[in-house]
Amino acid sequence: MDWMKLRTIMLAGLALTAILSYGQAPDASADARIARGKYLAEEVAKCQDCHTPKTEKGDFIKSQWMKGATLDFTPAAPMMGWHSKSVDITSTSALWARWQVAGMTKFLETGKNPRGNKAGPPMPDYTMNHEDADAITAYLKSLP
Repeated sequence: MDWMKLRTIMLAGLALTAILSYGQAPDASADARIARGKYLAEEVAKCQDCHTPKTEKGDFIKSQWMKGATLDFTPAAPMMGWHSKSVDITSTSALWARWQVAGMTKFLETGKNPRGNKAGPPMPDYTMNHEDADAITAYLKSLP
């Protein structure tokens, strides 16, 4: 057996040992989906603006990222159904316990919760495509 074949076999064996030692190979596609969801949630939809509490100076409280907050704005005129607080949208919330992945994805795709109701204002009625809704759901699920 020549040196290159032996080296290839040894490297393959080391890789297999590492994978078996840690359970499974990292899922790059899952990481990419979460990264896309983070971008969409934070840079496009700006979920943190309502769902993350802020300090008195207006900085986000990073330790409470997407854990729900008291909103610091109100409509100019009274609006029926207006919510002055946002819900916790992280994986450990009561919302996740009820909705699960399928419910959150459906909400982002249709603007309706699993019971078929729209969220009250100021929550927008999102109607995302499945890939974007799935990516944001994966990101939110990754949050503690």
